[in-house]
Amino acid sequence: MSGFGDGRVALVTGAAGTMGYATAAMLASEGFQVALADIDQARLEPLARAINGRAFAFDVSDPTAAEAGFKAVEQALGPVTALVNNAGILSNSKAAETTPAEWRKVLAVNLDGAFYLSRLALPGMKQRRFGRIVNTCSLAMKSGGLTAGTAYTASKGALQALTFSLARETASFGITVNGIAPAYVKTPMVTEQLTEEQRQALLKQIPVGRFCEPEEFAHCVRFFLTPLSGFITGEILDLNGGLHFD
Repeated sequence: MSGFGDGRVALVTGAAGTMGYATAAMLASEGFQVALADIDQARLEPLARAINGRAFAFDVSDPTAAEAGFKAVEQALGPVTALVNNAGILSNSKAAETTPAEWRKVLAVNLDGAFYLSRLALPGMKQRRFGRIVNTCSLAMKSGGLTAGTAYTASKGALQALTFSLARETASFGITVNGIAPAYVKTPMVTEQLTEEQRQALLKQIPVGRFCEPEEFAHCVRFFLTPLSGFITGEILDLNGGLHFD
């Protein structure tokens, strides 16, 4: 075992997706025991085996399932030291086209799931006086959603507020809570859910002239988990190629 993970447990949600798997693989290379969580069990299992991780299939948006999944992780691997709340779904529907069901579903996955798992992880982290939580936010919460819909944008804005609230609550316990606000990572959200015309229009707006690689996102997660990032909490790291400054 090598790397700063030193055998500690990292739980990554949305791990069957492009960004989640890149993160899980990078943390595994740093010596973490990685629990890969996703609702898509069939896709998750071979990905977990490829990096010597463990697969845990559950729905983060269901509080009962989230609790059972979290307990299964800790029973199998030990206390969760690092929680990466990455599970998320995209909606491009603007307000008038967003149904109540779509609104509730997007908020449930993107916001509620992060809350449920953070709530489960924090007691142990507080007791051990150490922990790391990283939330996958989005440029949408700062821009009002350039291409994203109303529910998605609102969910990520609320996730930023949750990040700030948890960071304030837990700083004195040796816990850090941070977020990453990526824009247009090379995932199906970009490659499949945007049209070629939309992609080309976006590339013209991004100063670096390309989309973000999943490994670049994973590296940002890694940064927040390293020992030398212990003085950073309540921070939202922009990862957008110069598309937005604040």
